[in-house]
Amino acid sequence: MDHKIIALLPMKLHSERVPGKNFKPLGGKPLFRWILDTLLSINEIDAVVINTDAKQTLFDSGLVPSERIIIRDRKPNLCGDHVSMNDILIDDIHAVPAEHYLMTHTTNPLISSTTIKRAIGAYLNNEDLDSLFSVNKHQTRFYKQDVSPINHDPKNLIRTQDLEPWYEENSCIYLFNQNSFNQTKARIGFKPHVFVTPKLESIDIDEKEDWLLAEALIEKQQRAK
Repeated sequence: MDHKIIALLPMKLHSERVPGKNFKPLGGKPLFRWILDTLLSINEIDAVVINTDAKQTLFDSGLVPSERIIIRDRKPNLCGDHVSMNDILIDDIHAVPAEHYLMTHTTNPLISSTTIKRAIGAYLNNEDLDSLFSVNKHQTRFYKQDVSPINHDPKNLIRTQDLEPWYEENSCIYLFNQNSFNQTKARIGFKPHVFVTPKLESIDIDEKEDWLLAEALIEKQQRAK
């Protein structure tokens, strides 16, 4: 294989709910630079592949290809808001072979290098795993739309911290090997591991409210420095 770990960072120009969010300034730099700078600070990652329909916008933002930054033009048939992410990953994996891949998103600006390194360690140090994905851990009372309880008994209330944990896929980190992806055509393989990421790092900017929350946290971090 050409590399040990390749990071996949897909990036499109259009965004429905937060217009232009990938390139919108956040805390003094474009949103995409937050996760990109974090990935580049991690020695275990050999290169970052950016599959994009916005190459010129990246250039205008000051990004240039390098030995560790590979910018790939997104194929026309893979452009649009309704294309499966798996199809984009297939294209990148075919173009840039590696033993292992780490996939994340520009919309996760607060995930830290320390957390990503811990995830890499958890994944590589367990030979029984073929994949790992990050999650939010919840221990709270859930209900269906008809208000019927899902994971608790309202007549026998126990402390929320004693409830069975539920895990929500948060899209911050996916780790998988090439063999696993070839078999499943998906980021999560047959033998995955759930990896809980810190709550304050796990914001995924999807809505305008997510942007405001990330902005407030980054401003707080910058003031603290």
